[in-house]
Amino acid sequence: MALLHEARAHERAGAIVEAIQCYEDAVRTSEATGEHAVLAEALRRRGVVHHLRHEPVPARDLCNLSREIATRYGHTVLAAEAINALAGFDFESGAIESAREGFYEALALGGSSAELRGRIEQNLGILANMQGALAEAMAHYQQSLFACEAVGDDRGRAIAYHNLGMVSADRELWEDADRYYQQCLTVAQAIGDIHLQGLGLLNHSEVHLARQRYDLARQNAEAALAIFDRLGSKLDKADAFKVIGRTYRETGRHALAEAMEKFPPGSDTNAYFRMVTSYWEMAASFVVRGVLHEELFFENNGEMLLVWERIRGIVEEYRKTRNNPMFYRNLEKAAGKYIQWMNANAPGAYETFQNMVNPKK
Repeated sequence: MALLHEARAHERAGAIVEAIQCYEDAVRTSEATGEHAVLAEALRRRGVVHHLRHEPVPARDLCNLSREIATRYGHTVLAAEAINALAGFDFESGAIESAREGFYEALALGGSSAELRGRIEQNLGILANMQGALAEAMAHYQQSLFACEAVGDDRGRAIAYHNLGMVSADRELWEDADRYYQQCLTVAQAIGDIHLQGLGLLNHSEVHLARQRYDLARQNAEAALAIFDRLGSKLDKADAFKVIGRTYRETGRHALAEAMEKFPPGSDTNAYFRMVTSYWEMAASFVVRGVLHEELFFENNGEMLLVWERIRGIVEEYRKTRNNPMFYRNLEKAAGKYIQWMNANAPGAYETFQNMVNPKK
């Protein structure tokens, strides 16, 4: 059991590699000692971690094995735990009816455990919420909260508060949603659950958006993004980028919002964007400082101006966001000189170039 506790601590802290290693150690040890309950739990928890890493085949295989072992040795609650996990996988893959059947099967088999009952009620609430049955979802979440409170399951309470916040937001009960998310974050921080903190921060930012608290919304989303980046959770990171982009749009920073959508930080496209723009900022500095002959540079190169025309609409917003007025300053200066040179030597050429690079819609 000590290995299981250690693995759970690593998992809650976001140390996923260490968590997997501890679960593997727990599996090997329990197989050798014949501790079937520990084996079933270690297999299931390891499967859930693989699921979080978007590795569906080992996730499902491990949970099925956990169910088989728990059933064989009469551990009905652990069998129900595995069924609940598998139903959760079905739900996330879009197999809704299969998920519903699995949740109710798990509830019938393992409902004597208040802790498990609380999590199954959570899952049924999420399913009802997704299908628009908000009153039914609220009832499931409340039942989950009661069950978790009965056994002192703090993590279950935090999840219940989080989901009550979500359904309250869906019903546009903003004050209720605000309160539930605050309660979720308080408990998640107290128990050290990093991923749940990230989810709470991100979904709370949606409430701040609805209440026009744009700075709070962006700060929450950025804090959530940092957590998800640490955990390597790509889907959650994508959701955080969307919220940050929405805050930019709502505050009139449309160019920055578009850049966030096209080149989200951490993505391959963002890396390409930074490589290209930083290269031409460096090259432009040679022109501005007189290291390269201006006319020679302009006669033999058009790509710098192409890059500038592509990014000029977002430069001012980037400077404000980074509080750095020097950001892309060399590129701007060199491009300005290039445009003057084109207008002097080939009148009309720059306008034609502009229309080719950024055609009017």
